[in-house]
Amino acid sequence: YIQILDIPGLIAKASEGKGKGREVLSVARGADLLLIMTDVKRVGAFANMVSELTAAGIRLNQTPPNVQIEKKISGGLEVHTNFLQVMDKESIKKIAREYGIKNGVVTLKEKLTIDRLFDSFSSNRVYVPAIFVINKIDELPSYKNMIDGDFVGISADRQIGIKDLINRIWTELKFVTVYLVKPLEEPGFDNPIIMKEGETLRDVALKIGSEFAETKKLVRIWGNNAVFQGQEVSKDTKVIEGMQIRFIA
Repeated sequence: YIQILDIPGLIAKASEGKGKGREVLSVARGADLLLIMTDVKRVGAFANMVSELTAAGIRLNQTPPNVQIEKKISGGLEVHTNFLQVMDKESIKKIAREYGIKNGVVTLKEKLTIDRLFDSFSSNRVYVPAIFVINKIDELPSYKNMIDGDFVGISADRQIGIKDLINRIWTELKFVTVYLVKPLEEPGFDNPIIMKEGETLRDVALKIGSEFAETKKLVRIWGNNAVFQGQEVSKDTKVIEGMQIRFIA
């Protein structure tokens, strides 16, 4: 299931606690996905909301910096990288020390901006996918169903763009649907289970029940990823969209 929390809008200085901003941002930090919504008359509010989220350590639609930090008890600091960085190694060491890293090896595995360099040393950063939604697009003189990498345009009243938004949410949450095939039944799509990308058939079995998972060792699968239909695989096989599965032993 999906739990949807409708939280108050972010006002200026919310990250400093104004308007119960810290409570609101605490909820945002724990989300799997943020829908950031405004309407056609207040599109500029996006910048203010992103600013407050950023100030609270929430990074939208970003991946964590590819930085490996190996702390040591002694020996000082070493910085390694194969990429041309915006700061020299001594400056990077200085920043690391400001974050309490005095001994160890820091390996930068990508070219970093100054902001992402600071993020790599901070322990309070969270990385959350976000969809920017503009409501009431039907009020524009000339509108169309707008959906791209930057925002989704909808009209809640006239149900414009709602299906596209649902599809976007599904994609961002990395959901996949698999289908259980009961013993003696033909493969089909009657018993769906929602899983997440990267999960395995073992996770499917656990969702059915821990005792069930303990007793089932092998699975037969049907679908695009099967070498042949009804292929026998282990429970470590990763799920994909549309997979049909039968636990057999």
